[in-house]
Amino acid sequence: MRAAVLSGPGTPPVYGEFPEPVASGDHEQVVQVLAAGLHHLTRSKATGSHYSSTGRFPLVPGADGVVRDQEGRLRYAALDDTTSGTFAERTVIDLRRSVLLPDDADPVRIAAAMNPGMSSWVALRRRIDFVPGQRVLIIGATGNAGRMAVQIAKLFGASQVIAAGRDEQRLAELQALGADETCTLDGLAVAADVDVVLDYVWGDVSAAAMIPMLTARADRSAPLTWIQIGSLAGATAPIPSAALRSARLQLVGSGIGSVPARDFLTELPGLAAAISKGEIEVRATAAALADVTRAWTATTTDRIVLVP
Repeated sequence: MRAAVLSGPGTPPVYGEFPEPVASGDHEQVVQVLAAGLHHLTRSKATGSHYSSTGRFPLVPGADGVVRDQEGRLRYAALDDTTSGTFAERTVIDLRRSVLLPDDADPVRIAAAMNPGMSSWVALRRRIDFVPGQRVLIIGATGNAGRMAVQIAKLFGASQVIAAGRDEQRLAELQALGADETCTLDGLAVAADVDVVLDYVWGDVSAAAMIPMLTARADRSAPLTWIQIGSLAGATAPIPSAALRSARLQLVGSGIGSVPARDFLTELPGLAAAISKGEIEVRATAAALADVTRAWTATTTDRIVLVP
């Protein structure tokens, strides 16, 4: 079959031939791939930089996608670690790691939004006891996942959402999506009194922001939960010891491992329904799977979705 084939960690995938996938378990099924998103997770898992990468090559990238099963039904499916991903004409899914979609669902929209949307959806639903009315700061809100986080926080009942990022023009656009206030990454002290931080940036940026934010809080004994989701500014952050002693700060991570697979699966239908209903704006650009080499290195604010 035709697929995007990655021969090693240092080069982009190339469109070519790859062996047909084979179902081996009772719940597995070979399915037709309709659309698969080119996510940060997909790139990092494929190149070996993600903590869940297998490091096996050659492989077909693709951690999830919209597929058509053998009964002709549309499904969104998330794949476990595999060398036969969704950047192909066909792949193998575990039916227990998939969710049925409405017949009129847009495969490109679903494939673009599920992975980035799930990051904040699961963080707020499964890593903390989020209560409607709480205030949320999103660091890295101008990225694809961050934009969705603004909308998802509002969907869950946040009373105030503050969006933080580097690009002031993109920040201004977030007000139409529900952001009550915006700030640049060097002005995070204005968000001192939030209850929850969704952090897609980490690194020195987050470490430098903690003390000014905590110092400016009206009540340092009020709980502040900082959820680390992404690491665009660095995989490590030099957190000052005073940040953990001078305020009621709780650091929490959200991702593969800290959230059980069953919890992710439980949340899939709700997110898919919200996307299908148009409750979450999706920026997606479809690209032919045959153009995967170009798409792999393309720079765009839209989520690229590969279509076989």
